[in-house]
Amino acid sequence: MDSFKSHLNKFITVTDEEFASIMSFFQVLKVKKKENLMLEGEICKHKYFVLEGCLRKFFVNEKGVEQTTEFAIESWWMSDTFAFEKQMKSDFNIQSVENSRILAIDFQSQELLLEKHPVMERYFRMVYQTAYAAAEKRIRYIYEMTKEEYYVHFSTLYPWFIQRIPQYLIASFLGFTPEYLSEIRAKLRS
Repeated sequence: MDSFKSHLNKFITVTDEEFASIMSFFQVLKVKKKENLMLEGEICKHKYFVLEGCLRKFFVNEKGVEQTTEFAIESWWMSDTFAFEKQMKSDFNIQSVENSRILAIDFQSQELLLEKHPVMERYFRMVYQTAYAAAEKRIRYIYEMTKEEYYVHFSTLYPWFIQRIPQYLIASFLGFTPEYLSEIRAKLRS
C-alpha cells in the first residue's frame, strides 16, 4: 500500500489516519495473468490502481483483432473512465497482462470516499488531468510520426515496457501487426 500512499502524496497530503480511512473504501484484489476484470458490454463497475503487475484496456475491432488502447503498471490507474462515471456499459475489456495486485473501488464507494475526504476530489482531478495530457500527446504522435519513429519514441520513453510486455501487445498498442513490429525491430538492430 506504500505505492498508493506515495502516489497520493504526489498530489495531496494525507495523514496516516486519513490514509487508513481512504483505504477502507478500496478492495485489494489479486488477479492472475490474462484474467478479465471487465468485458465489453458490461457496466463499468470499478476503477483500478495497480500496486504490482500490469493491466491493459482493449477492444476487439470489426475484423476480430484486439486493439490495446492503454496499459497500467505500478502506480497507474485503469478504467473506462466515461463508462465508470456514467455507470453505463463499456466498449472496452480490461485484462491483467501479468499476475497483479490491485486496488479496486466501485462507483458508490468512490462517492462515499469523496464525501468523507473531499481532498480526494483534487487527487482524482489531478490524475485525470495528467492522463488526459498524456492521451493528447499520444494522439499527436500517431499523426506526426512515422510508424518507425513512433516505435523508437515509445521504446525510448518506456524502455521497461519493451522488456516486460509481450511484443504482440506492444504491436497492438502502437497500431501495428506483430510481424510489422518485428520488421521494425530487425531494421533498427542492423
